[in-house]
Amino acid sequence: MAPGALAQVLSEIPNLPNPNLLIGYDTADDACVYKVNDQTALISTVDFFPPMVDDPFLFGQIAAANAISDVYAMGGTPTLAMNLLCWPNCLGVDMAGEVLKGGADKAREAGITIAGGHTIVDDEPKFGMCVMGFVDPQKILANSAAKPGDALVATKRIGSGVMNTAVKGGLVDQADMNDLYQEMAQLNKYAAEVGQYFDVHACTDITGFGLAGHLCEMAEGAEVTAYLRYSDVPLVPDADEFARMGIIPAGTYRNQDYFSNRVKWDASLPTEVADLMFDPQSSGGLMFAVAPEDAEMLVDALRAQGLTAAHVGDFHQKEDCFVRIVE
Repeated sequence: MAPGALAQVLSEIPNLPNPNLLIGYDTADDACVYKVNDQTALISTVDFFPPMVDDPFLFGQIAAANAISDVYAMGGTPTLAMNLLCWPNCLGVDMAGEVLKGGADKAREAGITIAGGHTIVDDEPKFGMCVMGFVDPQKILANSAAKPGDALVATKRIGSGVMNTAVKGGLVDQADMNDLYQEMAQLNKYAAEVGQYFDVHACTDITGFGLAGHLCEMAEGAEVTAYLRYSDVPLVPDADEFARMGIIPAGTYRNQDYFSNRVKWDASLPTEVADLMFDPQSSGGLMFAVAPEDAEMLVDALRAQGLTAAHVGDFHQKEDCFVRIVE
């Protein structure tokens, strides 16, 4: 299914208006936000996906980190979660329990209480969470609030989709991917906490639409153009080589088809750049739009916490596209 296809369907279905709904599905944000009172707003989100690793505990960690990330991307603090588990009978209860334990491990790290959930029998295992959190209504980080001049700072490496495809193809041993898997399982809590001390105007997390796709959503919502410097984007080692070989996930093509008319490229860039910039990330980092005078300080502060951080581009006044990728 093409990215955004269901959003288009939803936009055509009559919905009950609610003045307290501050952010819904109409802005392509990471979560919905509902105003409780002048001091408190509720953030609600849901995310789940099939395994990309063999280890069920690690899969649970990655899926939970991915689901929880949406609350951090909105500037909030996650508080409560419910599990979503689709599980085939042939895999057994013990393995399902390991997935749930992995999710619970990340929930505890995030300070979240798991209050229940729902399980169904399915041919393919899938796991994720419905997550709720809170935010000051004046401090919501919508993805559509970037300003011309803002710097773009990314907090995890790009290329996990390519590398997972290489593992499935037997080109990489899964045992050699531990560094990447730990980064995928890393909560975006720590990057979000650092970001609170800087003049951040907008934020999103980089997941299924890839870096360029999510950047399109930010730029389109803010009516600006984002310049993305490919040479500054932190890549997982060997991801560019595998992309050059054509080892890319199917979601990359869907992302390119959906966003291609909103993105322009320098003619000098190699062909694999498009595949990497639209590479679906299973549990990617945050992408901050920060005041330009704070950009390098934010990068330094993130790196001081042992996190990946790179100033990968900037926002400009609206041009003839929403994203322009340069060398």
